[in-house]
Amino acid sequence: MTTVDLNKVAVFARVVETGTFTAAARSLGLPKSSISRSVSQLEDALGVRLLQRTTRSVQLTEAGATYYEKVRGALTGLLEAGAAVSDMQASVRGDVRLTAPVDYGTWVLAEPIARFQAAHPDVRIELVLTSRIVNLVEEGFDLAVRAGPQRDSSLMGRRLATMELGVFASPRYLKEHGTPRTIAQLADHDCVLFRPDAFETRWNLLGPKGTEAITVRGRLSVDDFGFLQQMLLSGAGVGLMPTFLCRDGETELVRLFPRHAVKSGSATLVYPSSRYLPQRVALLRDFLVAEVG
Repeated sequence: MTTVDLNKVAVFARVVETGTFTAAARSLGLPKSSISRSVSQLEDALGVRLLQRTTRSVQLTEAGATYYEKVRGALTGLLEAGAAVSDMQASVRGDVRLTAPVDYGTWVLAEPIARFQAAHPDVRIELVLTSRIVNLVEEGFDLAVRAGPQRDSSLMGRRLATMELGVFASPRYLKEHGTPRTIAQLADHDCVLFRPDAFETRWNLLGPKGTEAITVRGRLSVDDFGFLQQMLLSGAGVGLMPTFLCRDGETELVRLFPRHAVKSGSATLVYPSSRYLPQRVALLRDFLVAEVG
């Protein structure tokens, strides 16, 4: 009977899940050479080729696909068993890795996370703020905040609060360019755009009489609301901003058409569907849903 090192099996599975030796090495915190050597030693022990290597990716052989399907469930069971036993300890402890957009993390998550850590002092949280869409499995994250509809079927999600966007501009801009009195007049103003497909976009503003749509244009598009806010404060134009970033008295921005708003898609807290959630991760997930949802 062939004796197989389960650590090497786990490394092989991570290569399959992440798609490359480089990604697996980054995920596991090991040198790429160690990952490659581990998989080769597993193949030697089994006497079959599991992966076809190319310069950019790896592909499962027929034997590799069969082997992965058989060991995946067993490895998941071992991880869940270890996590479940660990969760039986008296206090919740350990690390949680969370990623979120910069502005959302700064303005929405800071206070709830502070309260969570006050209640669970033995839980350490690594929060990575980035506008980049992070691969949770490949990069070793437990939770991520995503905006808009979720298209990744490998992720589970819990909905957070829906954002309201309002139209804002600075007093400086309005003094120089005039204050629009109707929604239609927005088409004649410089706009700072948030993630449009081109340098024009359509704003659907919901007001007392229903939705009014207007096509607006701008010479600048950004992917961070914090930067957009600073551009509006500098007098660069008119823009749609989350109302929680522009509370009365906290900025010099003026809200135009205060009875009109864009209801954006709610943010979602996502996590891998195939992974057992340790108690510390589930606690943080449920806490954020309750506090922010």
